[in-house]
Amino acid sequence: AVFGRRFNSCGYMYIEDKSGGIHQPEIDYDYGVKEADQLIKNGGTFHFYDDQTDNYVQKNYHLLVNHTFTPQWRLNAGLHYTTGDGYYQEYKIGRKLVEYGMKPYEVSGENVTKSDLVRKKAMDNWFGGGIFSVSYTNDRLNASLGGGLNRYDGDHFGKVLWVKNYLGQLNPDNDYYRNNATKNDGNIYLKANYELGGGVSAYADLQYRHITYKMHGRNDKWNDDTNALQTLHIEDKFDFFNPKAGLFWQINTNNRLYGSFSVAHKEPTRNNYTDGKLTEHPKAERLFDYELGYTFANSWLNLGANLYYMDYKNQLVLTGEKNEIGEAVAANVPDSYRMGIELMAGLKLNCGFQWDINATFSRNRVENFSETLYEWEDPTTEAWKIDRGNTPISFSPDFILNNRFSYTYRGFEAALQSQYVSKQYMTNAKRDDQILDAYFVSNLNLAYTFKLPRMKSVIVGCTIYNLFNETYENNGFAGSGYSLNDAGEKERYSYATYAAQAGTNVLGHISLSF
Repeated sequence: AVFGRRFNSCGYMYIEDKSGGIHQPEIDYDYGVKEADQLIKNGGTFHFYDDQTDNYVQKNYHLLVNHTFTPQWRLNAGLHYTTGDGYYQEYKIGRKLVEYGMKPYEVSGENVTKSDLVRKKAMDNWFGGGIFSVSYTNDRLNASLGGGLNRYDGDHFGKVLWVKNYLGQLNPDNDYYRNNATKNDGNIYLKANYELGGGVSAYADLQYRHITYKMHGRNDKWNDDTNALQTLHIEDKFDFFNPKAGLFWQINTNNRLYGSFSVAHKEPTRNNYTDGKLTEHPKAERLFDYELGYTFANSWLNLGANLYYMDYKNQLVLTGEKNEIGEAVAANVPDSYRMGIELMAGLKLNCGFQWDINATFSRNRVENFSETLYEWEDPTTEAWKIDRGNTPISFSPDFILNNRFSYTYRGFEAALQSQYVSKQYMTNAKRDDQILDAYFVSNLNLAYTFKLPRMKSVIVGCTIYNLFNETYENNGFAGSGYSLNDAGEKERYSYATYAAQAGTNVLGHISLSF
């Protein structure tokens, strides 16, 4: 808030005071913000790196085959191949040279171990494979057998392009880290829906997945134990059986009741391996999902309610922390759950007015959460464990409401969409000083559709986002650690950083259909 809600620290290099002096306050911390604020008030100017950039290019290729053998039997198959490459180029302040494969140097008898630098973190990957399904349909049965086999192969590497006042030899083409990850993912499933009679139908879905994950090379994360970049040597295998089953009862034309049970598993992502603490190895998630629902629908009104209970083992939940490039970090918690009720309603009148509303009331908890703090957040120091009991899962609001009013007349449409999100804790420790406040935000969309020669339709319109200029934050990051006071006692500290969202802004759009 000191520098305004539009301030972005990406590419920050230094502040130049009105006399030409150069200052580099650490604006990630309160004391740095205060110093920077005073410099700006005294006539100072922020300077940013002009080539701070984020680039990614992706190319997709698909070959699809659909064939109908008989009215009952059909085949769907496809091959896909995707290539991608991109990079971040960033200005970093006061980085340790040894972490970038460079030796310290001396200037005027002083040993320089840190310097500003420009780094480029890049990736080069491809993803390819095939999928298929064979389906059978008759009066009472819909069934399909399918599966797929896919492979991902990705390189991650980094280069140092420039170092401030560096006296050694710098080769921007050298990698200071490089690692390769491969993932093979095969699955096969059999699912069917069968009408039992009396408006009752049953469905079942059985899936088996086999995954092999390998990652080798040097990571960009420093390991103080080895005094070198972290070495990745990961070879994991996962075998998942994911069954689903449910019953549907079409009571009459307007009323429907359903219930289901499913088991799902999810393997860790690459970031879960590379961004977690060096002493922790991520585990796969397991979910038991129970649902019971009811819907009502006629020509002008629809209503629905869905009760759910999601029981997790080793759920990967956000910790509130960010990695080096600003991505959210997640870690396993042994036991957790999400439970609640989803409500929905819709009203559609012949005059062109429509009202749609849905809400979720939920309770999302980590069971028996144990918080681990380190001195100045250095995982090589003594761990301080604090048992918190059952705590809210981070970034999981207990109440969400979505509302939409729309009106159409001939080619004109106006729609007002609003969302309310209750408060969210930014970590799993239930700290009142690490909260995203509740917010309510609305967007207005106006559009007109007409026809032109040789065109199906033309849609011209605009969307006014954050119509009422709400001041809010919907994301951020937070963390905690401890320091030792003069008596050698541990004292906790916490911090939180918020992603301020834009005020009222307008986007115009045009859509052409041929």
